[in-house]
Amino acid sequence: MGFGARRVLRFLLLVLLLPVPGAAGAAALPLVVNTWAFRKATETAWYTLQSGGSELDAVERGCAQCEIDQCDGSVGFGGSPDEHGETTLDAMIMDGDTMEVGAVADLRRIKNAIGVARKVIQHTKHTLLVGESASLFAESMGFPCEDLTTQNSLSIYLKWLYQSCQPNYWKNVIPDASKSCGPYKQAKQLNSEEWINSQKRINIHNHDTIGMIVIGGSGHVAVGTSTNGAVHKIQGRVGDSPIAGAGAYADSTSGGAAATGDGDIMMRFLPSYQAVEYMRTGTDPTTACQKVISRIQKYVPYFFGAVICANTTGSYGAACNKVPGFTQFHFMVYSPLLNQPSEFQDTV
Repeated sequence: MGFGARRVLRFLLLVLLLPVPGAAGAAALPLVVNTWAFRKATETAWYTLQSGGSELDAVERGCAQCEIDQCDGSVGFGGSPDEHGETTLDAMIMDGDTMEVGAVADLRRIKNAIGVARKVIQHTKHTLLVGESASLFAESMGFPCEDLTTQNSLSIYLKWLYQSCQPNYWKNVIPDASKSCGPYKQAKQLNSEEWINSQKRINIHNHDTIGMIVIGGSGHVAVGTSTNGAVHKIQGRVGDSPIAGAGAYADSTSGGAAATGDGDIMMRFLPSYQAVEYMRTGTDPTTACQKVISRIQKYVPYFFGAVICANTTGSYGAACNKVPGFTQFHFMVYSPLLNQPSEFQDTV
């Protein structure tokens, strides 16, 4: 076989191995998969593995990279101010060998949320720490106390106030939350149509999260998430990201999954846990993702969300709920079959 023919053959083999939207990705380990086009986070996780770091190290450093980069304004400091203008963070990390989970929610004044979540595993017998107490724990672990507000987050907050606090997350209150700011009091009568109609007014830039799956060469699975939550959320709100089984889930006997989107909806269905359980029964990753999205659609047709899945052989896939403005979900992959972190999309 001549040199030219060999080049053509190698090219054809590469094309056959590359995943296509809606199909399971080719199997190879180790593997890094994460939500959205957060390339630098993918690279950081991959090179952590290549330099001898563990799967948990890779997840922690990969998600931390997004916290530093303020990925898409939806991860890390200086984004998604709540209804009082404060940025708070949620994160979790899970070991699929030991089933240990460390998570923090409503974290204040600490920029490295995924790092604090890892310390919950390493230095406590707990799983989830929240609010001011989580921040005090972080400080006791040596994390610096820093202001999470920036000019950008302040600008977002002030613009929202000038728009009569629209949109927001209140319902069945007085004064009318669709027209004015609070303080609110409960209305005497409940209006179920108000919630149904609100689901159709989707802001697709309001719920992004980095969710990451790392599977080592031996099949050890670790997952993690980090986010600053929904923009203009009610203070104290916790979404799906720091909840094991909702934001992410890992089990080294089957695989890992992570979710992104409207956490208030998605957390009610534990999509990451359900996807891993589907893979345990032999369902391929793409189909597992599709099935959990379909399950939510039956109850909330208009929700904004997507799931990534990977099994312990290194196959991977993703699925999203198609809504106006969101028909393609982008995610990143790095494996031995790819020369660099590569962006794929799912249109399911």
